[in-house]
Amino acid sequence: MAYIFEILGVSPVLHFFDYQQDVIDQSQTGVEYLGSYKCTLDALIESVETAPLKQRWELDRVVDTVINFWVNNLDSIRHWKQRLEDAGDQNLLISRLADYTSLKTEFERLFEQ
Repeated sequence: MAYIFEILGVSPVLHFFDYQQDVIDQSQTGVEYLGSYKCTLDALIESVETAPLKQRWELDRVVDTVINFWVNNLDSIRHWKQRLEDAGDQNLLISRLADYTSLKTEFERLFEQ
């Protein structure tokens, strides 16, 4: 299975928590939105380690996807690291991890709304 990982932005902790509760209520599968207090490779890997358990994904491939994102997007990472620092301690770096099929399905569902 092929996965995609990307950093989406910075959000206050409570907004992210509320969003996560909405996603759980919708029984969405195949797409995980993750939060991290730090913008480091270790923190991002740590944030994805629980997703494979819920989604039955291959952990090694998920971690490889995060590492490949980190290596190939240094400018974006610098940008989001600075935005997270500017936002303060009560904010999270928000990222998305998904398998391609589920992400495509989610986008199609959004366009239908």
